[in-house]
Amino acid sequence: MTVIVRDFRPEDAAALAQVRRQALPVLVSTAESVLHDVTHMHPDAHYGLLVAEEDGEVIGTADAGLAHDSPVPGQGYLNVYVHPERVHRGAGALLARTAEERLAALGATALFCWVLDTPADRGFAERRGYRASRSSCFLSLDLVHGTLPPLAAPPADVELRAAADFADDPRPLFALDAETTADEPGDIDAELDDYEQWLRNTWHHPLLDQELTTVAVVDGTPAAFTAARTDGRGRYFTAMTGTARAFRGRGLAKLAKNASLHRARAAGCTEAFTGNDASNGPMLAVNKWLGYEVCTTEVRYVRELG
Repeated sequence: MTVIVRDFRPEDAAALAQVRRQALPVLVSTAESVLHDVTHMHPDAHYGLLVAEEDGEVIGTADAGLAHDSPVPGQGYLNVYVHPERVHRGAGALLARTAEERLAALGATALFCWVLDTPADRGFAERRGYRASRSSCFLSLDLVHGTLPPLAAPPADVELRAAADFADDPRPLFALDAETTADEPGDIDAELDDYEQWLRNTWHHPLLDQELTTVAVVDGTPAAFTAARTDGRGRYFTAMTGTARAFRGRGLAKLAKNASLHRARAAGCTEAFTGNDASNGPMLAVNKWLGYEVCTTEVRYVRELG
């Protein structure tokens, strides 16, 4: 049994998506979304996918690139996924080493990765010279048997709309996404300033559900939103939730997210997942109010190069 690591090929997309779902079941991933990411990432990101193969079977993968939208140069990232029935074969170490070498050759000075908060996964990162930085969690919600909070009537000046209503001109949603992303907790700051790239990577992403993505509009101005991704398998994932600075403290994100989840359940979604940085207490409180429960925790690790 020999494990090799090679570059991604389009025909790997379905197997790669399956490996991701097996390695981290909260992920919403499809063959179409894998292909979209590979072909539509900004060229400055140098985004690439690696595949670990054992006797012709895809058993692991890693994605790696540079945070081109960060104001700090040289920020690289990599994430390694190995099928849980194919661990301890050296695939993870080989994927990580190959990705690290490529990022170093691109000029990366710091490497960031997420690993599951288990002794084995943390040990894997620490043996490679990474140090723990911050923690995060994934939360799940059973949309079939769980109980959502009842829908509340929005204030008189607030209207809840689907993102699809902005199809003719999504630029106001880009502005809202850019402002909230800038304030999101994280190790790598991001500046969304390329509208055309946002259209390709976010607005036209095959997982983005424009009908379930919900926007709270105050007197005609998009003020808060929750972005929904779905995979056609009954799975719903919150890609981002945020409120513009001028409208915070009014419960608009809670209003939008609850409305989106009700729409998702009515549309036939059976499972909902979301991520929450451990330092984002207000969003964690919203998620618990909605009925989410923590199902997986992760730790962000960083390794300085040079």
